[in-house]
Amino acid sequence: PTKGRPHHPIDDLIEEADRQQDALLQKESHTLANAVRAYEERRGRRPPPGFDVWFHFAQENNALVIEDFFDRIYHDLNPFWAVPALTIRQQAGDIFHRISIRNGNTSQLSDQPRVWLDLWENLIGTIAQHLPDLDIPINVMDESRVVVPWETIDEYMTVEEKSRRIVPASEVVHKFGKTSVAQDEEVPGFDPQWEGGPYWDRAVIGCHPDSPARSYKAEVDYTVFPPLNNSYPEKSHHGYVANWTYVKQPCEHPQLQGLHGTFVEPISISNSRKLMPLFGGSKLPMNNEILLPPAMYWTDDPFYSGGEEHGTEWSKKKNKIIWRGAASGGRNKDTTWARFQRHRFVSMVNATSIAYAEETGKQPNFELPESGSYDLPSGSLAKWVGEWGDAAFVHLLCFPDTRPPFCDYDDAYYQVKASMPMGEQYNYKYLPDIDGNSFSGRYRGFLGSTSLPIKATIYDEWHDSRMMAWKHFVPMDNTFVDIYGIMHYFLGGRDAAAKKIALEGKQWTETVLRREDMQIYVFRLLLEYARLCDDNREKLGWVSETEKLLLADANAA
Repeated sequence: PTKGRPHHPIDDLIEEADRQQDALLQKESHTLANAVRAYEERRGRRPPPGFDVWFHFAQENNALVIEDFFDRIYHDLNPFWAVPALTIRQQAGDIFHRISIRNGNTSQLSDQPRVWLDLWENLIGTIAQHLPDLDIPINVMDESRVVVPWETIDEYMTVEEKSRRIVPASEVVHKFGKTSVAQDEEVPGFDPQWEGGPYWDRAVIGCHPDSPARSYKAEVDYTVFPPLNNSYPEKSHHGYVANWTYVKQPCEHPQLQGLHGTFVEPISISNSRKLMPLFGGSKLPMNNEILLPPAMYWTDDPFYSGGEEHGTEWSKKKNKIIWRGAASGGRNKDTTWARFQRHRFVSMVNATSIAYAEETGKQPNFELPESGSYDLPSGSLAKWVGEWGDAAFVHLLCFPDTRPPFCDYDDAYYQVKASMPMGEQYNYKYLPDIDGNSFSGRYRGFLGSTSLPIKATIYDEWHDSRMMAWKHFVPMDNTFVDIYGIMHYFLGGRDAAAKKIALEGKQWTETVLRREDMQIYVFRLLLEYARLCDDNREKLGWVSETEKLLLADANAA
């Protein structure tokens, strides 16, 4: 706790994050032998062929190699051990948008030029020389597209677990065989059976049968007040996020069906229940895509990165939050806009809308915190928030969009302001980050800045097992009910704690979220994917030179 201040629940969360980070750092692999041992202990099988080349590539790029960092890969790929390798190859060779590797060179198949595909092809191209021939189907939509029933995935995961074994060195197949379809090969057409319709019903089949979402009666009338609770979120630590994975999980929070644009009405819905090798930049926890680092994280475009500028020194920054963005998140209409996450957040940190709520007890899209629930300054909430809140839309993205950037049905609630380059936003201490149509493309830029990201999301990304809540960023509940408590904690004499997380997050981002770290992740991911595409996958693996020598001696004897 900060000297001279009473103990606060957030102090506990920061201390726990420090402990967890210290424990994680103890697991670093400094040698190839260490890395192999850590792999076999955690994965229950031999590493794939090429693992030594991968490890040396990581070392040459000064990477921190911690086996836990790659958990996401196995979460995404393990169900495919229940699908025949031939099926995976054939599906991959038939899904339309794809990047292919042949003889160490990349190419792409697309209906039109697409920036994301170019960026991903460029990323994969930097490591393609180390990989066998592969077809890598890409989801080019913002929205995630694959939700396989939980029961099916559970069966597949059981198959994977039963197939784990450390194959004896004498049986190991050392080299990849056939990992992609040949140009002249007859491939049976694969029909993913894409479906439209409300997304919630499509998504919840990926939830555990006993989860709250499976029995939740979905809302259809979005004109009534949203299902908000103004007291502490469930399983929080006195109102603050204690379990980041839990907070992001719609299966556990079915009220998100009426509080997040992804479920209210996404821009596009095209979903399959079939497991297929489809790669993308983000997904919901119940989706079954295979995650790549988002294409925008590979770009140098200052719109997403803030460019070379990471912000002035902490003491010179404004002691406020800054948020500018479009009213995205899905298709907001006059009957639904009050259910969208970005609209709710902007209203909640806007002094005028809070003052109106304090005077009338009414607001269309948020609730004032329950009195006494959070430790907040006494007096007018609006006046206090007015001292630090600066959030505004740059475009209201009405549907239909008759007079952009304004909007007939919610003009009365929102003032449209000019956009602000990310480099300029870094002159503020606090950077809230809220989901748009899917994940937010500015998050890596925020993490790498000298300001403090305050993050709310329901989306998973490639880096989730390497970023620690309360150590590298501040987590926020998706209702945003905790935003006032978070801000009071930092503004109420704990500036040093905010600075510590901001700068430790920046330093960690420069250690584990570099472009090189994305290459290392994708290299490892595609080695594992290649093994799944090979008919010999049960015996494919990497064997050390020592084991080979012992084997040769045994054979000679």
